[in-house]
Amino acid sequence: MKTENKKKAKIHLIYVSLLWAVFGWSGCGFSSPSNAQSKPVSHAVWDQQVKKFVSPNGRVNYKAWQQDRPALQAYLKLLGENAPNQNWSQEEQLVYWINAYNAFTVERILMDYPVKSIKDLGGKIPFVNTVWDQKFIKIGDKRYSLNNLEHDILRKQFDEPRIHFAIVCASTSCPRLRNEAFTGARVNAQLEDQAIQFLNDPTRNKLAPAKAELSAIFQWFAGDFKKNGTLLQFINRYSKTKVNPNASVRYLPYDWSLNGF
Repeated sequence: MKTENKKKAKIHLIYVSLLWAVFGWSGCGFSSPSNAQSKPVSHAVWDQQVKKFVSPNGRVNYKAWQQDRPALQAYLKLLGENAPNQNWSQEEQLVYWINAYNAFTVERILMDYPVKSIKDLGGKIPFVNTVWDQKFIKIGDKRYSLNNLEHDILRKQFDEPRIHFAIVCASTSCPRLRNEAFTGARVNAQLEDQAIQFLNDPTRNKLAPAKAELSAIFQWFAGDFKKNGTLLQFINRYSKTKVNPNASVRYLPYDWSLNGF
């Protein structure tokens, strides 16, 4: 049974990687949310929420969070009414979208909690009917999906590969959900910390000088990590164990089970 599951996971990984390689991500007709009158919002409510319900290692107490869901929804309403505009600094725009992605992901879990995996909340065809394609996010007078936030905004508008260690898909193999809000004043240091934590976590990456066993994230978004060098050069910026340039590379199975406790 385990062997069969591994085969299915490998096929899924290859299929998703091919889609990215051949088609990339195309948000045809996509219009980025913007509110010309908005000013950078406070993420204090989100900060309080994650401090209360997220452990230091990123595990989430969804059961308890359900009891305080109105506070989360009030924060989402604040975000929805105050989309960024070009008068905001790049840092303030970036943290808005990172915090929004994570907060709306938590809300999507709470909408159907209890659930064993976020993947159970949608279909199985990538970029067609998965949970990430559902337009449940209201910003301004339009609705968006998690894919819109990640691919059409965060990946397209910001040249920042470390976002892959900051946005969280509510799964065990994802980066940890940070138990503090990202803020414009500290975002660079926070992203550095997320990258270091993720790369050096042996449950997500296993690094040795001659061999790198990496999270599938590095395969799915390889192009994002190779804009200024090789993948292993990127890895070595953050890894405590340095990997040789000619080291063998393989990608680890991805655990989609819920990151709860």
